Amino acid sequence: MTDPNQPPVTPPPVNQPPIYQPPAAPAYQAPAAPAYGAPDTHGQQQYGQQQQYGQQQQYGQQQEFGQQAYGQPLAQDKYNVLAIVSLVSAFFVSLAAIITGHIALSQIKKTGEKGRGLAIAGLVLGYLGIVAGIIGAILFVVLISTASTNGYSSY
Repeated sequence: MTDPNQPPVTPPPVNQPPIYQPPAAPAYQAPAAPAYGAPDTHGQQQYGQQQQYGQQQQYGQQQEFGQQAYGQPLAQDKYNVLAIVSLVSAFFVSLAAIITGHIALSQIKKTGEKGRGLAIAGLVLGYLGIVAGIIGAILFVVLISTASTNGYSSY
């Protein structure tokens, strides 16, 4: 039984072609191999045009040197600011270099910015500065203690 609320179903016509047909594959002809003893045409295109290294011919317009694509630059094109701060502060305040270096590495991992090497260099110099400060403090305490036990007298 059919539902009276539904429109009647009609079968598709038999001799009608399908609605979508994939396009036929383009015919490809392989270039003929040069004859034995023919001059070397390595790097030559057909009709004597030479394709230069690194250039790709695009459909439509050819991109000239100095043209920049539209839109915002990628995140990979800029350096992380905290990585630069880490490297610069490593020469003055080691603790700031360590803190900003770790934060910069975390941000670089998330955003994909440049500057990972700068952040690592800031961290290494920061840790070396901390170690040098600790060693210097220990040497200072040792020198003061040996000077007081040797008995310097003022008279």
